[in-house]
Amino acid sequence: MNMSFESTKPFQDFAHFPRGLRRCGEFTVAEAQLLEQSGHAMLALYTGQRAPNCDDEQRFFEQVQQGSASESRHAKVWLKYLKVIGPKRVHRLCSPMAAASGDDDYEPAEDTAE
Repeated sequence: MNMSFESTKPFQDFAHFPRGLRRCGEFTVAEAQLLEQSGHAMLALYTGQRAPNCDDEQRFFEQVQQGSASESRHAKVWLKYLKVIGPKRVHRLCSPMAAASGDDDYEPAEDTAE
């Protein structure tokens, strides 16, 4: 049996999909299942926290880096996932506090006209 993309717990991204991957309407049932089963492994490979340990994972890594998936169904669904969540949100997956630092240039008007 192929042990690539192994993960101990289902992948969920409630920050972007509060109702879950299966119910968000962006993914087919098969795509949502693949994300749930392999999302943690795909995220770790994508962010470089884990090195590919087989040909399937190496192919996934290369295709995601190139931004085009031809034969890897994992790469296809991961690229679709990244597109759905948008380019600016990708790095927030690991650091939820990053969202709060987006309005540094906003200053509340404390001095009201006298």
